[in-house]
Amino acid sequence: MKKRVIEIVKNHINDEIILQKPKKEEFGHFAIPVFKYAKIAQKNPMEYAKELCEKLDCYEEFESVEPISGFVNIKLSAKMLDNMANIVLEEKSNFAKGDKEETILLEYISANPTGPMHIGHARGAIYGDAILRIGRHLGYKITSEYYVNDAGNQIRLLGVSVYLAAREILCLDVKWPDEFYRGEYIKDIAAKAIEEFGKSYFDDENHIDELAMWAKDRMLEVIKENIASLKVTPFDNWISEKELYKYWDEVLEKLKQNNAIYEKDGKLWLRSTEYKDEKDRVVVREDGRPTYLAGDIIYHNNKFERGYDRYINIWGADHHGYIARVKAAIEFLGYDSKKLEVLLAQMVKLLKGGEPYKMSKRAGNFILASDVVEDIGADALRFIFLTKKADTPLEFDVDDLNKTDSSNPVFYVNYAYARINSIFNNLNKTFDDTKEIKLENLQKAEKELLFYALQLPYELEDAFKHREPHRVTNFLISLAAKTHSFYNSNKVAGDERENIRLKVLAVVATVIKAGLDILGIDVKERM
Repeated sequence: MKKRVIEIVKNHINDEIILQKPKKEEFGHFAIPVFKYAKIAQKNPMEYAKELCEKLDCYEEFESVEPISGFVNIKLSAKMLDNMANIVLEEKSNFAKGDKEETILLEYISANPTGPMHIGHARGAIYGDAILRIGRHLGYKITSEYYVNDAGNQIRLLGVSVYLAAREILCLDVKWPDEFYRGEYIKDIAAKAIEEFGKSYFDDENHIDELAMWAKDRMLEVIKENIASLKVTPFDNWISEKELYKYWDEVLEKLKQNNAIYEKDGKLWLRSTEYKDEKDRVVVREDGRPTYLAGDIIYHNNKFERGYDRYINIWGADHHGYIARVKAAIEFLGYDSKKLEVLLAQMVKLLKGGEPYKMSKRAGNFILASDVVEDIGADALRFIFLTKKADTPLEFDVDDLNKTDSSNPVFYVNYAYARINSIFNNLNKTFDDTKEIKLENLQKAEKELLFYALQLPYELEDAFKHREPHRVTNFLISLAAKTHSFYNSNKVAGDERENIRLKVLAVVATVIKAGLDILGIDVKERM
């Protein structure tokens, strides 16, 4: 729709066409500010707008074209809206699909494989998956990737925790360290380890490193189950930090050649302050062991070697201070750090009946994503998580999702679809039956609802451009509100305008379903 308007206007303006939303609805569907074009043509803006209106007035796509205060305001014709309605009804959930050239590597979740996914991980997972789905729908070539942190102290600590839990099960002497992983899930893994390796395996500490890697693999199985329960699209790549470490000497040499490294106090330091980091960072300790940052440097070198047009990382908000040092390393490696976007997902405060949501006994000290999915379902969780910007804190009460009014957005959007579906079922009709109906002499309310529903492509483009999937959920909530208002004010079945209104509502329902499909949420046909 917008694309067609731009095509028409380009016949008369040899420049980038700017289409805006008019200040008032009665002014039309689109407004073209002409000040820039008038200046180039050395004409008065009002005179230029008047001349442009005369050129555009002959197109059947436009009902009216009017000059107002340096703007050309366009009202679309019923024929144009009808053509768009038919496209929606024909394409269904493929509506607004595109084809882009840009290639993107999207890395998200990447939770340590030392425990099940908690509710904070779930927010990052759903946010990343929404960006992936919207981007792919628009035609971007996106590869999804999970970075497995399977090297370093946390994996060794997992092995120690499972080893000691197994000894406790076997009634052997146990001395717990100050720091260890706790929770029922550790005991479950320990019981499986005894079954797998036998009791004698735990007589001494000789097998802790082997046990750690075995336990890590078991945790990855759990994480993959958690991901599937959230309806997250399966990852294209799973990248092992441990496997990448074989390239460390090569990457370190590259950094040294680019004058990125110096030695001080027996350590090797990255000159990250040269790229706006607050201080230089250690990459190799006194004992020769690489730091956590070294692993990320190897990984980002590997990413950029693969030659994508853009790279997106979704991290927890607590990693904000980490961005500058990683971007500094990318520059020292000879790549353009502006190609990397780091998006942050804030934590979640979950309530139930106004009280803090109960911590999981299985996890020990956090809320398991799987518990919340079991409580409210993946669709409700996905929708709620996508109603706010990911970089702002989110608080919600799961009991609110049982409400059957506008305060529950999940219900509200689904109810709009179910209402329309019910009308069609009662009339023994389908949405496809409306394709042959001509939209003519549309009333104001019909035209406004239809035009708003047709905005989905632009909402998707904006959502992806700004990495803000909440723009899509907010659009669906607004569309639902307009639908409920229209339904309450306009009779459909048995009215003389029944056919017109059925087609408008068929388009609305199709758009609601398409929007939810893109977000990975199933629509409810009956409520």
